[in-house]
Amino acid sequence: MAADTSGRTFSEYLSHHLQNLVYGPLPAGHERKFYAKGETTTEKETFCEEKNVSFDGENYCTETLAEDGWYLANNKTDLDAMGFWGIHIDTMFFSITLGAIFLFIFARAAKKFSIEKPTKLQCFIEMMIDFIDNTVKGTFKAAKNTLIAPMALTIFVWVLLMNLMDLVPVDLIPYPAELLGVPYLKVVPTTDINLTAALALSVFGLYLFFSIKSKGFIGFIKSITLHPFGPWMLPANLFVELVDMLAKPLSLALRLYGNLYAGEMIFLLIAGMVAWQLTLSGIMVGVLGTLLSLAWAIFHILIVVLQAFIFMMLTTVYMNMAHEKFEQH
Repeated sequence: MAADTSGRTFSEYLSHHLQNLVYGPLPAGHERKFYAKGETTTEKETFCEEKNVSFDGENYCTETLAEDGWYLANNKTDLDAMGFWGIHIDTMFFSITLGAIFLFIFARAAKKFSIEKPTKLQCFIEMMIDFIDNTVKGTFKAAKNTLIAPMALTIFVWVLLMNLMDLVPVDLIPYPAELLGVPYLKVVPTTDINLTAALALSVFGLYLFFSIKSKGFIGFIKSITLHPFGPWMLPANLFVELVDMLAKPLSLALRLYGNLYAGEMIFLLIAGMVAWQLTLSGIMVGVLGTLLSLAWAIFHILIVVLQAFIFMMLTTVYMNMAHEKFEQH
């Protein structure tokens, strides 16, 4: 669905596809706005009347809330009013669904495990497990922890599945969902900074836990106050170590989010070119846009796999750092 087939301008098309489906609290007196469908002013006004709300005379239906309540956000004004309590329903749905698919596939392969007659799925999963196990063994050497390899496998497969949603055509799911009454829908969970930040903070929490467990609480405090310049430079040591610690979750969250968000943006820009019209120029532009989308999707396969691997690899590196013993010099 290109911009001109939805009744929106290209800018509105981009904004629509980049907004999450958010559910949150709105106060009484808040004015809600949502896009009025239709090509003409009369059609838009009729659309608003059918929803029992007012038409602003331009592009939006307006509604003033009579009481506090929880609603789906229709624009940035709603998002700002919801604040911290807004729940990104699409991110939650797709991430949990993909996680469940991951568990189902691996559980099915484990249930049908066979040494004599292994299935193709079993062989593929065994190859993946061996790859992750060898990677962890080559990186995690500071201590023995049987949790690290399973955690690395879970992170890699789950993030990879979420990244692969970026290869789904941008309107294949959101457009039918909109026809069914779902105003916004982002199908790529890793294009939501909230999810990548949550993953990064989870890893950071484990980093702190294993750091304290490995070094002891006193040893952990010493590791961030006595390194790298010695006890006489404690303020400088603390500043450097805190910056280094905070850089870990930031690097994890922003790298994954930035790469996937940029990839999604390029798909949307290309989709804006695909406006099939029964004219020579319209057909040529549509064909060009389709070919560009295909070419970018092929190249993007490398990006989605690489970003999942980098997230898993950095997590393993940080876990190795957490298990390293503190040595005072």
